Amino acid sequence: MAKTNEILIYTTFMCPYCARAKALLEKKGQSFTEVDVTYDAAEREAMTQKAGGQRTVPQIWINGTHVGGCDDLYALDRAGKLDPMLTAA
Repeated sequence: MAKTNEILIYTTFMCPYCARAKALLEKKGQSFTEVDVTYDAAEREAMTQKAGGQRTVPQIWINGTHVGGCDDLYALDRAGKLDPMLTAA
């Protein structure tokens, strides 16, 4: 049985980078927990703290590891490092 990854992605409404990041994860057959911070200043502040000061969205964590944003996620994929993160035991 395949291991279920814990993927957390903070997003905002109508964010094209958020949509691209979610599309890549979905293409790889991954489910994720999405936290929309569009109208939630407290949740956005919590995201910023957790992300070491990063305020942009999306902010993505895979199994507790902060990946960064959309460009970071795609860079990991291009470098061949995303799939191993998603299949790690």
